[in-house]
Amino acid sequence: MLSDEQWALLEPLIEACRPKGKTPPQDLRRTLSAILWRHQNGAKWRAVPEELGPWWRAAQIFIRWARAGVWERLLTLVQECGIKLGMVFLDGTSVRAHQKAAGARRKGALKLNETIVKHLAGLVAAMAPRLA
Repeated sequence: MLSDEQWALLEPLIEACRPKGKTPPQDLRRTLSAILWRHQNGAKWRAVPEELGPWWRAAQIFIRWARAGVWERLLTLVQECGIKLGMVFLDGTSVRAHQKAAGARRKGALKLNETIVKHLAGLVAAMAPRLA
């Protein structure tokens, strides 16, 4: 999903704000592509294509980074670099809520982070070369 050019722009920003653990995540580019794919498509974690790595690794990194505030820092860094969002349209006929959805707060701060990752996915899409 992430081209070499996009990864070259994002990698230093990610390294600047991601938590430094004892062992770095395996194949971070592929895992980040899986996270972005999931949020662009609105799919469940288990629907992430196998070529993007194990779905559980992407979900685990997303949740850990959400709790550590990495997505907020990454969005701020990307915006400071001058990358602008493209236009996005949302068709209301495809937006669905579960019948029991009543607006109750979810555990943790994951909802805000999902929104931030969707913005990052939009930025990545804006970075893609335009077809004439």
